[in-house]
Amino acid sequence: MTQAPRDLLIVMPSWVGDIVMATPALRALAQGLPDTTISATIRPGLTAILDGAPWLQELTTASLRGSLGPWKDARRLARHEPEAVLLLPNSLRSGLFARLMGCSRRIGFAGQGRGLLLTDAIPRPRTNHPTTTLEDYVTLVEQGFGLTVEDRRPQLWTTRDQEEEAERILAGIEGPTIVFNPGANRVDKRWHAGHFARLADELRSRYPHTILLNGSPAEQPILEQIERSAAPGLINLPARGGSLGALKAILRRSDLLVTNDTGPRHLAAAFGTPSVVLFGPTDRRFTILPGVRERHLVAEPFLTEDRVADDHPAACRIDRISVGDVTHAVDVLLAEEGTGR
Repeated sequence: MTQAPRDLLIVMPSWVGDIVMATPALRALAQGLPDTTISATIRPGLTAILDGAPWLQELTTASLRGSLGPWKDARRLARHEPEAVLLLPNSLRSGLFARLMGCSRRIGFAGQGRGLLLTDAIPRPRTNHPTTTLEDYVTLVEQGFGLTVEDRRPQLWTTRDQEEEAERILAGIEGPTIVFNPGANRVDKRWHAGHFARLADELRSRYPHTILLNGSPAEQPILEQIERSAAPGLINLPARGGSLGALKAILRRSDLLVTNDTGPRHLAAAFGTPSVVLFGPTDRRFTILPGVRERHLVAEPFLTEDRVADDHPAACRIDRISVGDVTHAVDVLLAEEGTGR
C-alpha cells in the first residue's frame, strides 16, 4: 500500500450529484487511512450536502473561479499545509490550485493539460461504454492510495439543525409524502410540467400521500405551472422557505421521489428513499448508483448499447415518457415498500 499521508485535502466536485457520487470514495479513505487527518473543500453553497458526514475533520469552501480564483483559494487554504491533495474534478483549474498550494503529493486524473501539475497523474480507464463518475472517483482512491473500495453505495447524513428546519417546513402536513422534482439544469432534461400535474392527480386518486413540489428559486415558475394545472392540494416547498440541508431531511422522510435526472435524485438515493428517475437525452449509464432503490424510465428504451442517449436528442426526447409508465413505476415501488394502497 502507498504510504498514507499525514493529512489529506480533497477537492470536491461542483455538482450536487457528483458530490453524492464521491461519498463511497470519502468513506473508503476514512476507513482505509485511520491515522490521516482528512479535510475537504467544496464550492460555496454546497457544504450542507456533506454536513453531518463522519469522514471529514474539516470542511472548507473554495470556488476556484475567475482568473485569480485558484491562486486566491490556494493562498487562503495553504495555511492548513496538507501533505497531499486529491483532485476529484478533472480540470486544469483544480490542478493549478493544487500546485499553488505546494502540497508534496498532488493526486488526480491525467489529462486536461495538467499532467505536469500533478505528482500522481492517474490515467483514466479506457472503455467502449459509458462509465459512472462514481467509478471514476473509486479508481482515484484505489490507484492513488492502494485501497480497495468494496462498498460503493452513496451515503449522506443529516444534522439536528437540518431535521428541525424540515420539521418547520412540513408543519401541518400529516401522513405519507411523495416528492416531485420537475426541474433540471437543462430544459431538455425536464419532463413537461403538465405531465407532472396529471401524475399528481392520478396518484392522489390512488394513494393517501401528500405531493410535495421541490425546486430551486429559478424553477419556481415550473412549480407554479404544475399547481395551476393540477387539482388543489399540492405543497410548494420553496414557497415555505428552506435550504439544501432541509431538503436532505425532507427526502430522507419521504416515501418516494419522482424526478428528472438531477441533483435531488442523488440525495434521495443516499438516504435509501425509493425514486422513479426520468431520463431524456442523458444516458443513464453515466450515473448508475449501486445498491439504491430506483426505477429508471428512458425516453428511448430501444436505443442499442453501442449508442449514447446524449448523442441522440431527437430520439430521446424526455416527453416520450408517458404518464402511464411513470404511474406504473410508482405503483411498483410503493408496493415493494409496503406503502401503497
